[in-house]
Amino acid sequence: MQVPVAELVVGDVAQIKYGDLLPVDGLLLQGYDLKTDESSLTGESDLVKKSLKGDPMLLSGTHVMEGSGKMLITAVGINSQTGIILTLLGVGEGSEDTKQTDNTHNPAKRQKSTDIEKGPKTSADKKKEEAISKKSVPHKKEKSVLQAKLTRLAVQIGKAGLAMSVLTIIVLISYFSIENFVIQKRTWSVECTPVYIQNLVQFFIIGVTILVVAVPEGLPLAVTISLAYSVKQMMKDNNLVRHLDACETMGNATAICSDKTGTLTMNRMTVVQIFTGGAHHKVVPAPNLIHPMLLNYLLRGISVNCAYISKIVAPDRGGGLPRQIGNKTECALLGLLVELGQDYEAMRTKIPEEKLYKVYTFNSDRKSMSTVLKNPNGSYELFSKGASEILLEKCHQILDSEGKPISFPKPDRERVIKNVLEPMASEGLRTICIAYRDLPGNPEPRWDNEDDIFKDLTCIAVVGIEDPVRPEVPNAIRQCQKAGIVVRMVTGDNINTARAIAIKCGILQPGDNFLCLEGSEFNRRIRGPDGKIKQELVDKIWPNLCVLARSSPADKYNLVEGIINSNLTDQRQVVAVTGDGTNDGPALKKADVGFAMGIAGTDVAKEASDIILTDDNFSSIVKAVMWGRNVYDSIAKFLQFQLTVNIVAVTVAFTGACVTQNSPLKAVQMLWVNLIMDTFASLALATEKPTESLLDRKPYGRNKPLISRTMMKNILFHATYQLAVVFTLLFVGEKMFDLENGRTAPLQSPPTEHYTLVFNTFVMMQICNEVNARKIHGERNVFSGIFTNSIFCIVVVGTLLVQIIIVQIGGKLFSCAKLTLEQWMWSVFFGLGTLLWGQVIAYIPNWYLWFLKEVGEELPRAEFTEEEADVIDYGEQELQRSKILWCRSMNRIQVQLRVVRAFRGSLSHKYCKQGEREGIFPMSDGTDAEIPCDRSAPHPLSQIF
Repeated sequence: MQVPVAELVVGDVAQIKYGDLLPVDGLLLQGYDLKTDESSLTGESDLVKKSLKGDPMLLSGTHVMEGSGKMLITAVGINSQTGIILTLLGVGEGSEDTKQTDNTHNPAKRQKSTDIEKGPKTSADKKKEEAISKKSVPHKKEKSVLQAKLTRLAVQIGKAGLAMSVLTIIVLISYFSIENFVIQKRTWSVECTPVYIQNLVQFFIIGVTILVVAVPEGLPLAVTISLAYSVKQMMKDNNLVRHLDACETMGNATAICSDKTGTLTMNRMTVVQIFTGGAHHKVVPAPNLIHPMLLNYLLRGISVNCAYISKIVAPDRGGGLPRQIGNKTECALLGLLVELGQDYEAMRTKIPEEKLYKVYTFNSDRKSMSTVLKNPNGSYELFSKGASEILLEKCHQILDSEGKPISFPKPDRERVIKNVLEPMASEGLRTICIAYRDLPGNPEPRWDNEDDIFKDLTCIAVVGIEDPVRPEVPNAIRQCQKAGIVVRMVTGDNINTARAIAIKCGILQPGDNFLCLEGSEFNRRIRGPDGKIKQELVDKIWPNLCVLARSSPADKYNLVEGIINSNLTDQRQVVAVTGDGTNDGPALKKADVGFAMGIAGTDVAKEASDIILTDDNFSSIVKAVMWGRNVYDSIAKFLQFQLTVNIVAVTVAFTGACVTQNSPLKAVQMLWVNLIMDTFASLALATEKPTESLLDRKPYGRNKPLISRTMMKNILFHATYQLAVVFTLLFVGEKMFDLENGRTAPLQSPPTEHYTLVFNTFVMMQICNEVNARKIHGERNVFSGIFTNSIFCIVVVGTLLVQIIIVQIGGKLFSCAKLTLEQWMWSVFFGLGTLLWGQVIAYIPNWYLWFLKEVGEELPRAEFTEEEADVIDYGEQELQRSKILWCRSMNRIQVQLRVVRAFRGSLSHKYCKQGEREGIFPMSDGTDAEIPCDRSAPHPLSQIF
């Protein structure tokens, strides 16, 4: 019978209370124990003693399999470990039980619950309650930081474009009016009305075209394409993204709190060192290097003295590692036999489980497991395995290199402990001693007298077991550290093992000022005298904390929360967390980006996460960082290209319209340019693949400007070159190439080669400048990796082909005249000049351009209350601000209309004697009211205000 222990620990409080001692049938507990790090426990005395000592075990999620005993209830409901985890995850919020419990911990809620008893609140009480509420508001997970910056930048660019559009229309209409009605003194006749209206419509079209080109409507498309493309590609890198914002956020990550088992290590215990036959092998030797007699003892001592449910089976898929089923430590020993070429299954078939004479199961007193076999001659053979320090003290003999027992005096034992056990322990290995003893059959030993049974043992071997570090992890951690990301290990293992693994991974470096703490010590240091967590105490610990061992779910949650809420650094820390168990759920949900394990992860961990690692590998996190930074860079590349086109196109259209009353770039041409710089550019520049060079710089930071000084330099200098070329062609191009002057052509005249050359050169410069825009950090080789992005190549070639078709075939539809080969060559020459000019710009130091300002660094202030959702979406906040401004403007228009109506009513109404008749007047709420006609009554306008 299986009894879910979770029902006992987190069951009905009315039936089960703290301190109850319940009889339980079947007391073999299978499951993970956070406190003891054991996979199973047996025996009544162990369980009850541990509970009575105040060391409650985490039993939720385990099952009672066999045996008998009593269970001491140490916690129920939300006070149990499972209850604490569910509370941190926010499960069950809103229920009556949860509300009652929250009132005892939340000052704001406790204040509300006593309001009825105290009666009406005074103003001082209300102020006090508001202060308490503000203090109790937890940190909100912040998302869409990039979206907020883009929204603010788009609004600013849109306003500038609108201003230029309106100004262009005003200038064109003013120029037209002055030219026709002032200078030439024409009159507006009926015959000329269609012509005048046609000109005015044309001016309006030019203004709208400038507005369309100026407004960066391609920004949302670029963001969407970049995120969608990244998510699809990250799947190939074993990152299953559940929330799109996680891609963007991971690019700004400054800290990673990583689990150990399964993430940094392979989650499979393995024998890596062995001491046998008097020799210490730092690696498992080949079978021919060990005497067959020693191999036989190892085969029998491990095969029959491990649970028969523990075994090594074939991998699920080709190329995978063999699967370990059962106790991990026993699987490591069985794996040693497989590596030494021994068939433990054949031995178990020869000696089945029912032929085992007696089994001494593992418990905390013995620190070992032993199995007794009865020989055919009536004698007995005892095999034992367990804690090496304890078993070695009971060994008086040891097998030599030929498998023969020799004397093993105390000095030799101490030498082995010093030269073998201590070095293994310092490397974070779990040492297991394997021993045996021959027992006489007559008289039969007293099996209950364990002191007589477990003595005079013969040592077969001492093995060092570890969960090996994944081979790619040290390099991945070095990449993170080079990228400015601090990696911390948070694990439930003991501190010595955690420290040794951290050294192997590279988390701890010699000479660094690092701190390794256990969960209990960390919990003690961060709490004040009143027992509450103090942020100033957390700030003293987390900057140097690299390893947190023996941590509980609350410890991991408090660490993540403390780092996020810290104000020690200029930029708020962006924290990523990895985890695989239910215990990691709260920290995964609290983190800016939570990584759950796809193979070993529980459903709770996956649900609380933002990204799922389908291969449970830390190196996949590094790829997520690269993709996150690549998203940011892709948007910056698009901005650099688009703003350059914006400045040139709007300036050319505005200047040309003011000087010639006709824009050099026609409306349909401007729309084609807009298509190039919005849709095509977003496809080309937002699909760049990440490179390892992204890890050579520090995180951008949440307040990092979208447009850096280098980008601003590129935008302004490239715009200057393009404007110089366009204006040269516009004002002297007809003389340079012997063309018809397009400036003097009437508004409705056929397209000229002059303006077509201007348009074609402008497009050629944009195509070449799109190559320049691939680099935003001052790199000189703009062609690096260009052929790895097939979409970029297709867009550039496709744009060129379409441009040829538009110019040579488009005709009047695109306001283009056919160009000669020589004119095409000049257009391409001026276009390639942008590439050469880009190399010149790259050599100009930024510190010479101190006057250039960065744009897009400000973030909207987060304003929220306790009742709001626990996620701040800055993009949504910007939309809300826009809606508010729109509503305010509409409200002001309504007020102005009411004022006008009031003036009209006051002018049309004649005052009369009291009681003669009534008047209808508009009110401030938008309704009309009947007011008796009375000379002494106040003026109707006073009703508005």
